[in-house]
Amino acid sequence: MNEKYAALRANVGMLGQLLGKSIKDHQGEAFLDKIETIRQLAKSSRKGNEADRERLLDTLRTLSDDELLPVARAFSQFLNLANVAEQFHTISRRCEEQVCTPDPLEQMFAKLKASNLTQEAIIQAVRELDIDLVLTAHPTEVTRRTLIHKHVQLNDCLEALELSDLLPRERDKILNRIEQLVNQAWHTNEIREQRPTPVDEAKWGFAVVENSLWPAIPEFMRNLDERLQQHLGVRLPLDAAPVKFTSWMGGDRDGNPFVTAKVTAEVLELGRWMAVSLFYKDIKELTSELSMSDCTDAVRERVGDHPEPYRALVRELREQLRETQEFLTAKVQGQVSESRDLVKTTAQLREPLELCYHSMHACGMGNIADGMLLDVLRKLACFGIHLVKLDIRQDGERHGQVFSELTRYLGMGDYAEWSEDDKQAFLLNELNSRRPLIPTDWEPSDETRETIDTCRVIAGHDPDAFGIYIISMAGAPSDVLAVQLLLKEAGC
Repeated sequence: MNEKYAALRANVGMLGQLLGKSIKDHQGEAFLDKIETIRQLAKSSRKGNEADRERLLDTLRTLSDDELLPVARAFSQFLNLANVAEQFHTISRRCEEQVCTPDPLEQMFAKLKASNLTQEAIIQAVRELDIDLVLTAHPTEVTRRTLIHKHVQLNDCLEALELSDLLPRERDKILNRIEQLVNQAWHTNEIREQRPTPVDEAKWGFAVVENSLWPAIPEFMRNLDERLQQHLGVRLPLDAAPVKFTSWMGGDRDGNPFVTAKVTAEVLELGRWMAVSLFYKDIKELTSELSMSDCTDAVRERVGDHPEPYRALVRELREQLRETQEFLTAKVQGQVSESRDLVKTTAQLREPLELCYHSMHACGMGNIADGMLLDVLRKLACFGIHLVKLDIRQDGERHGQVFSELTRYLGMGDYAEWSEDDKQAFLLNELNSRRPLIPTDWEPSDETRETIDTCRVIAGHDPDAFGIYIISMAGAPSDVLAVQLLLKEAGC
């Protein structure tokens, strides 16, 4: 057990010492000594030493106003660094040597093989996997993105230190970088100066995708594919998407008056901009790899006599993505661009890349096709050209308010006072009607207009950009029919 956690304790100790050095350089040795005294007294107090508990309380009471925040920050930052070390420990090479965390995929297949299920049933279940992970914004998430980024870099440095063939100067370089990052974190204000807007929250979500999920998905898919081949002798379909991602950031307006139709539209554009930017980087790198000349007749028909047919296909995609990126960059910045919005659907990228993939396998280059090209195809399946689907969430009463205001304007009475049967009859009749219900000259209240504008934003975007429409507090069929009618009136 001690050997199992020796590496973890060593990393926590190293990071703690570097934090102490940063505190000493900034606040002086006397302040660092006070921090250490508090730590030792707290440790002793937890073991039941009542005398040290009283000394600890006296020490804390005598802290000056100028000392309170630095003391709190010192312990907060140490806990953050300890968390970084602990999270890294679960994936470290040294931990794997001590079998700290069994491979979950291996465990899953072992359980499946030990069950009474047939191989065909297992294969079918894996192929039908549909896991939707939803990104949400919580007020409890106070860690700034800049600190999260530094913690990610610290994790990378800890991983680099585990390489067994490091030269002394290489090890010193990594340790120096770790010290820089710890020092940067100490001198960085942990608290945001301004409350994040819904768009800021969405940008945070996109940053999580870019920094974590984007590289993780192809690795997970590759591992799952390898286990399927190893245990069952089959592969994942090329378009398999066992894991997809949805977001509430910019779409959840229930209880958040700052999420408006304008915010939703902006977040949708930002999501597509991020997706196009990420795919552009991948396609650009892919262009440098696909230099082969052998191809099928199907590829040759697309590119003619080009000596590097795959590059010709991928370069065309690269240029379309570049121009689309320039168009969307100008759009999110409120500017006008001469560039065109060329890439609007996932199929536009998938079709030519699949053509390349099948051609390489047919020409004996399956090993190349199953490299970065397959990773990009996996990302297309899981993320798509919108990166994450956006759920729309609204309180059911808001939809009823729209129809109450509208029916009063039309002289039909107050929708809110109707029975459930009358509401359903009205909504079903209008859903089956070909004429528009909402008059063009109607001037609704701001709240009602906002609900209608949200539906128009939905109607004006690709259906693949959305997940589901969540009706909070829905309690009757009319709550669902009301949303259907509003979306129909908006043009869905």
